[in-house]
Amino acid sequence: MSIHKRISRRDALKLGAAAVGGSAAGPLVATQGRAATQDTRPNFVIFMTDGQRPDELSYMVGKEASVLRWDQNSTIPKLLKTPSLDRIASEGVWIKNAFVVNALCAPGRAATLTGLYSRTNGVIDNKDRPLAAGVKIISDYLHEAGYEVAFCGKAHIKNALRDHYWDYYFGYYFEPNLNAYIAEGWYGHVGPDRQYIGYLDDFVTDAAVNWLQGKRQKPFCLFVWFKEPHGEGIRQRRYQNLYNGVFVPKPETFDDDLKGYPDKSKAVADADDKLGTFEYCASLEQMVKNHNTGVVEADGYMGRVMKILEESGKLDDTAIINMSDHGYFLGEWHLIDKRLMYEPSIRIPLGIRYPKLIKPGTMIDEMILNIDIAPTVLDLAGVKIPPQIQGRSFLPLLRGNHVNWRKDWLYSYYEYPGSNMVPKSHGVRTERYKILEYYEERPTEWELYDLQEDPHEVHNLYGKLGYSELTERLKKRLNELREETGES
Repeated sequence: MSIHKRISRRDALKLGAAAVGGSAAGPLVATQGRAATQDTRPNFVIFMTDGQRPDELSYMVGKEASVLRWDQNSTIPKLLKTPSLDRIASEGVWIKNAFVVNALCAPGRAATLTGLYSRTNGVIDNKDRPLAAGVKIISDYLHEAGYEVAFCGKAHIKNALRDHYWDYYFGYYFEPNLNAYIAEGWYGHVGPDRQYIGYLDDFVTDAAVNWLQGKRQKPFCLFVWFKEPHGEGIRQRRYQNLYNGVFVPKPETFDDDLKGYPDKSKAVADADDKLGTFEYCASLEQMVKNHNTGVVEADGYMGRVMKILEESGKLDDTAIINMSDHGYFLGEWHLIDKRLMYEPSIRIPLGIRYPKLIKPGTMIDEMILNIDIAPTVLDLAGVKIPPQIQGRSFLPLLRGNHVNWRKDWLYSYYEYPGSNMVPKSHGVRTERYKILEYYEERPTEWELYDLQEDPHEVHNLYGKLGYSELTERLKKRLNELREETGES
């Protein structure tokens, strides 16, 4: 395998030339019974960070009245400077209550790409599973509708999405932050893995920028999916002094492990997802600072891509989406990683900038799921949403319309036994309450929280006096949602 340091000028020119060759149809769209008209459909750039929390951007500073109740006491936004993420949020819409239906890398990415729950799309865990036979992803639908489609970055799904058509591909399944093996390809043909010496997300961003600099004559959809901030904690030189001397306070539940995990299930206490289980997470201070540094790095990469769009005059013609594949614990209950159905794990940042539709500074309160991304993108592109998609387009909400939206949703987690040994669980989250079950435990364990009165999920109300009727109602809803979604 050959070794590369940065994408060469020759490769950049190849990208541009390939773009011209692949765009012979030109920028016109033929409509039945009418003359050809300029294609005014939006472009898309979909950024995905790896394990970013919704309180990890500086846009949250000073917005205590409008941010999530669970993170109002967070000091994290004050540690960060994220101008690119802030720009997307301030010049577009910020989704205050965005969630994943399965808080794990591969399932989070598969749900986003397909608009389907984990059992339906086939990717229930991180165990190198392919998408189920016949399942299409966003790019398949857009390609069929005349879009150019490109993918740069981390796929974390078996075959690394190479079994889908791409006008340009620069991707990998899962690689370390340094000296990664990445494959590149054009127009449905992907070459072999080659090693790139240096920082992984540098190369991913180079590839995305170089492709955008080609002559894009059709509407396009570009996925730029980073490894940061959930990397190995290896900082680039320019960030190695970031946060020196900065104090990192403990979350209020940080020492709950020393107290025997009050009001938590034995399943939580016995799992291995605790601080200190990974070398790069040796201390709370180290973990928080490295994680925040990863967010700052990703923000810089996003800025590079947005600058190219701006210089080419395409920025305002492009719907820019930033999101994450899942949230992340930064010491709450002495935990790291994700998987569990607590708010830091299941919540994600979600912002969209598209000034032709979205008024700057818009905020949406409704509960949006990662399975809603695919139908919303298709809706924006004018592509009919296939009936098998389980998510729901929130385009009406982006337009400011009042719609009857979901009041609850189903969470499912399946990877056990596996990394960090977090038992399987499922549950229902409503606008106020959350019930969850560790259903393979003996005996089965339950937790119930009132998120309005207890946003930090400290007091488990399951089995407490006065909550039996609520508990039975939520259990009934859990069974209904499992049946409706196929997650049973």
